[in-house]
Amino acid sequence: MNKETSRKMNRKSTSQKRSTHRWDSRFSTMALMAFVASAGVAVASNDAPWGYSGKKGPKSWGHLNEAYRLCERGTDQSPIDLRDAAPGEGDKLRFEYFPSPLSVWHNGHTIQVDVEKGSSFQNGRGRFELKQFHFHTPSEHTRDGKSFPLEIHLVHSNAEGALAVVGILVELGKRHPALDAVFENMPAKPGKKNVEGLFLNARALLPRKGGYDFYPGSLTTPPCSEGVSWHVLKTPLEISKQQLDAFRKVFKMNARPVQPLRDRVLREM
Repeated sequence: MNKETSRKMNRKSTSQKRSTHRWDSRFSTMALMAFVASAGVAVASNDAPWGYSGKKGPKSWGHLNEAYRLCERGTDQSPIDLRDAAPGEGDKLRFEYFPSPLSVWHNGHTIQVDVEKGSSFQNGRGRFELKQFHFHTPSEHTRDGKSFPLEIHLVHSNAEGALAVVGILVELGKRHPALDAVFENMPAKPGKKNVEGLFLNARALLPRKGGYDFYPGSLTTPPCSEGVSWHVLKTPLEISKQQLDAFRKVFKMNARPVQPLRDRVLREM
């Protein structure tokens, strides 16, 4: 890993220079999500308990509550298998991520890191603010049928409530320093932990270069609301086996199976 993928964790400084990260995006559809809270993809309605196995697992989500009906009846569902992408054209994505006080939340379904206001990306449709990022094991998206040990979702929202998610597939390799503080401080039971004096910049999770796949999809958890704009990066992130094991001590499995692409077009950017 190079400097762009190394962790930037330190005490906040008013003199710290803001840095930007450019991506070559050729598609910019951001569907409106007025009925979905911008808190994120892994934070769903608590109207009915749900899980990842048994009678409350993904195959049953659509029957647990009428509010979850799209989990069974939706036509633009996520995740998907990323294969046979068509070339795409469109706007550039400009990432502007800054250090944020480390706040780690066990929400009952995943480990989520909340991000304070200020971090965002922009494209031709405007600015989308980073709200949080969270983890799924194994990966929810697959690439050419291949599953990865972990996937990170960076969840963004614009002023109108449209959601845009950046997905990062994770493979085993070198330890990722930026994630040490997350895995070392994640609660073992539902609850939030604010880590005093530590700051995490989500930019450390972005590879320096590489394309991504874009498609219109949904939340990957109940209520499975559609209209989410998905950008899954092509370059995987590396973490160590020890880091993966630490996460799996808290969540052995929290991934929805892949869904049919149907008549949607997957675009390679």
